[in-house]
Order: sequence, then structure tokens, then C-alpha cells
Amino acid sequence: MNTEKKPIAIWLLICCALVFAMIVVGGVTRLTDSGLSIVEWQPLVGTMPPITEQDWDELLEKYRTSPQYQQINKGMSVDEFKTIFWWEYFHRLLGRLIGVVFFVPFVYFLVKKKIDRPLGYKLAGIFVLGGLQGFMGWYMVMSGLVDNPNVSQYRLTAHLGLAFIIFAALFWVALGLLSPPAHSVETTGQNTDTLNGLRRYAYGLSWLVFIMILSGGFVAGIRAGLAYNTFPLMNGHFIPPDLFILEPWYRNFFENMTTVQFDHRMIAWILAFTVPLFWFKAIRANLSGTTHLACHLFLLMLIVQISLGIATLLKVVPIHLAAAHQGGAVLLFTASLWVSQRLSRRI
Repeated sequence: MNTEKKPIAIWLLICCALVFAMIVVGGVTRLTDSGLSIVEWQPLVGTMPPITEQDWDELLEKYRTSPQYQQINKGMSVDEFKTIFWWEYFHRLLGRLIGVVFFVPFVYFLVKKKIDRPLGYKLAGIFVLGGLQGFMGWYMVMSGLVDNPNVSQYRLTAHLGLAFIIFAALFWVALGLLSPPAHSVETTGQNTDTLNGLRRYAYGLSWLVFIMILSGGFVAGIRAGLAYNTFPLMNGHFIPPDLFILEPWYRNFFENMTTVQFDHRMIAWILAFTVPLFWFKAIRANLSGTTHLACHLFLLMLIVQISLGIATLLKVVPIHLAAAHQGGAVLLFTASLWVSQRLSRRI
């Protein structure tokens, strides 16, 4: 590891931790129906929280113009409004904090010439993604401020997916700075074909975890977790009879609660078989201790995440379990990326 790059890697990992918190808080915001409580997008002015009673009255008056208030929360008191407001406020505040924590050190490292051109392009790309994420968040909220008091599940999933892409980019670059060069990694007795196969396997699993996360976005977007709260069968069916009740047929994958939950379950089942098989193959290979540790954590996080998913389903999506399940998705994705990065550095 280049010791000069270590501060940059630590900074990026701090950004990863903030994005992790952002994803969890965003999940709670969705679960508490708080995302539409702020009906304006004020990136700078909106940093200041309401202080006086007049401030709260003005915010509530603006909220009263929204479909969510008129169709769901009509008659909501100021105290009730404060509960949903703070979740959305802290969600947006975290977004602003991430922007500052990323941008200020980025400029500092550039001025100090600590960032070479290739790394600079990568970090600039991540910064652009962060700006796009802010716009995507407001674009999502806008979908719930017109007629329907719920945000679009398509926009919500895009917002969630982009958050995970930003997290992955930050984490991957940080690991690249912390990991030794590929040629310095000990490879005693290892078969190149075996390692290449494991690397492709790990990459495929990382993509599959990401796809499962996107499917979870649709589950949250149409509240599909509130249906079929049984396991392992769905109300006595392995394949529910109403999988394709919508026309045209492809709408079912995004708008049918049964199909959306079924898809999420099926991806989890695939991971439940393929990750242990990968772990078994990896343990048999002569990998370094760090890579072995990454493989162990990947399997462990899969077990934890599936357990949280089942518990969330059976308990009919309580907020604490659902938030833990969303946080578990980040940790599972992190473990998969760590495994993929370790194997990519060994070949």
C-alpha cells in the first residue's frame, strides 16, 4: 500500500459510512411515509431547520397542499407533522453533509497534488454521481406531489440503485488504494484458471446482490412486503396463482405486489445456494488469509440478511426490522465487493 494514498482511502471510507447512514435513514423515511413532508427543494436555504412556531405553521401549510395530506393525513396536527418532517429533514441534511465531506477534502488533496490524473477522474465521476443523486431524490419526491400521494416505485428504485452505485464506487476506489499491487500478492500453488473462475463467480454474485437490491426497491415502492407474510410458501403456494394478472404481462414485474415479492424471494433463494457454493470453492483454493476472511464475511452476511428478510416479512414489516434489513443489504453488498476486489487483485 502506498502510504501517501492512505489518507485518501480513509476519507473515502468515511464517505462510505455516511452513504450507509443515508441509505438506512432513507429507508426509515420511506417506512414512516415521511418523504413527502417537505414539498420544496431548497439545497442551500433548506439547511436551516424550523425554529419558531411560525416556521412550523408555514411548513405545515405548504404540506397541506400535497396529495398525501389531502388524501391520507388530513387534519394532522403540528406535533404529528413534526414526526414525519424530521426524518425527511435529516435525510436531506445527510445528503448535504456527504456533499461537503466529499468536496472539501477532494479540493484539498487536489491542491496538495496528492491525487494523480486517473484517480482524479474517478473521484470527479463520483462527485457528478452525487449531484445526480440529489436531483434524482427530488425527481422522486415530485412524483408524489401531483395527484398520487405515493412516490413512483420506478423513481424510488432508481434513487436507491444510484445510492448503491455511489457506495460501490467509493468503496472500490478505497480498497484499490489500500490493497497491495497485484504482482506483490503471494500466489503459492494457486491455479490461474481456478482464480479466474472464482473472480468471474464473485463478480456475478456482486451483480446478483445488486439486482436483488433493486428488486427490494420495487418491494418497498409498492409495499409488496405487506402481502404474503408467510414463509417459505406464499400463503400455501410456491408459485402464487396471481403472478400475471396485469396486462401487458411485463407490468407485473414492477406493479404487481405478488410478482414483485416473488421475484425478490427467488433472487434470495438463488443467492442462498450460489453463495455457499462459491464459499466452498474459495475455501478449497489456496487464497490469502485476508481473502479467506472476506469470503467468510460474505457468507455470514448472506445468512444474516436472509434471516432479517424472513423476520421482516413474518412480522409484517416493522420499522426496526425493515431498517435493519436495508442496512444488511448494504453490508452484504460491501462483503461481495470486498471479495470481488480481493480476487481481482490476485490475478
